[in-house]
Amino acid sequence: MPGRPATLLVDTLVGRRERDGRWQQLVIFKDVRQGRPYPDHGLSTKDWAGIPPQQVKLEDLVTTKTALELARLLSEDSTFFGDLFPHAVHWSGELYLEDGLHRALRAALQQRTVLHVRVLDLDALRG
Repeated sequence: MPGRPATLLVDTLVGRRERDGRWQQLVIFKDVRQGRPYPDHGLSTKDWAGIPPQQVKLEDLVTTKTALELARLLSEDSTFFGDLFPHAVHWSGELYLEDGLHRALRAALQQRTVLHVRVLDLDALRG
């Protein structure tokens, strides 16, 4: 659902966290959406490789996929044929995770809050 933060109950995937005697939910992504709201950028794998990775907070990312493949999530070599860094697109003030959902979720499961991501800024290019 657009506009709803993507939350995972702490006891299901990330582990429970207690603060002030209450169990909390952790917000992993800013939102979960299906599909890309931005125009096709036409970047090839080689083009993406030319964008230096930068640190991004997981909670600032909006996913563009709603489905996970458990086998890919648990695979240690899930980037064998792809880029080591996830790809994100900055569009209309939002940061959309285009590629790397499994790597981002794996980082969250490891209690990491930031991820190195290649970011294409379409806002800067159109503007």
